[in-house]
Amino acid sequence: MKAMVLDRCAPIHSRPLRWEELPDPTPGRGEVLVRVKACGVCRTDLHVIEGELPAMGRRVIPGHQVVGTVDGQGAGSHRFAIGDRIGVAWLHHTCGQCSHCREGKENLCEDSLFTGYHRPGGYAEYIVVPEDFAYAIPGVFSDTEAPPLLCAGIIGYRSLKRSQCRPGQALALYGFGSSAHIVIQIARHWGCGVYVCSRDAKHRQLALSLGAEWAGSSAEDMPVLADSAIIFAPAGSLVPQALARLRKGGTLALAGIYMTSIPEMDYETHLFHEKNIHSVTANTREDGNELLRVAAEIPIRPQVELFPMERANDALIRLKEDSIQGSAVLVVQD
Repeated sequence: MKAMVLDRCAPIHSRPLRWEELPDPTPGRGEVLVRVKACGVCRTDLHVIEGELPAMGRRVIPGHQVVGTVDGQGAGSHRFAIGDRIGVAWLHHTCGQCSHCREGKENLCEDSLFTGYHRPGGYAEYIVVPEDFAYAIPGVFSDTEAPPLLCAGIIGYRSLKRSQCRPGQALALYGFGSSAHIVIQIARHWGCGVYVCSRDAKHRQLALSLGAEWAGSSAEDMPVLADSAIIFAPAGSLVPQALARLRKGGTLALAGIYMTSIPEMDYETHLFHEKNIHSVTANTREDGNELLRVAAEIPIRPQVELFPMERANDALIRLKEDSIQGSAVLVVQD
């Protein structure tokens, strides 16, 4: 098979991913071999490639928003049939035995492994996944619409839950990339008023076209105090700004796997009156199944920009420069 391979962490503008020929992977017990149709491009991929997450010390195939068809089965694999369309997300494996797993918090498992980081990901023609960690893809979504749901969607949905947003409330979103453009569709379905802060004029326009009540470049200009807020941008400087624009008792969710340092805050301005900060760590499989069900019911329509798989560097550079509208998706060309 061919795959985009990272030999060592480096700035994305140096184009560190190389299109290489590798042996086809073989599924083990309880695993399936997936022929990749498309793979979403995520900011977490950038954090892996540029070394903002701890380097693995070995070659990595990034990518964890994968849609494809089952092309082979390992021993004991019976959940999916050959030819079934399935999705592969960030969470690749958990121990199933620790207190976190037993309490339904498998996203906090100390022995968790992640796709495109600990295990080879979807920037490739084939990928192997434990069948218990794969998702059936609803038929309402095409091969290229579904990938953003598998991380941007799942993490956005978990962030929405962690923000304690309820139907009809005011929700503030900071950063308007792949996750946010899915979350706004869920929030609007719930009857929420959505207020968006983004540095990019095109992203603000997209937010307005998707039903935002207001979109601006500064939290100080937001016309209301929000009941809940989510920060998608990896910028710690936004935390005190977002907290200052929360109502009493409001909750701020931090959606990123990486964030720059948070500046000093004033207790009375930012945290008093029972304001809350909730971080978001990966996702559970329950989150993924809930999101796919909700997405199909609405239905959510991810906006995607397509790139051939071998142009992954170009897509990631565009993502780094905040010039992707919606989500970038890599496509394996026949």
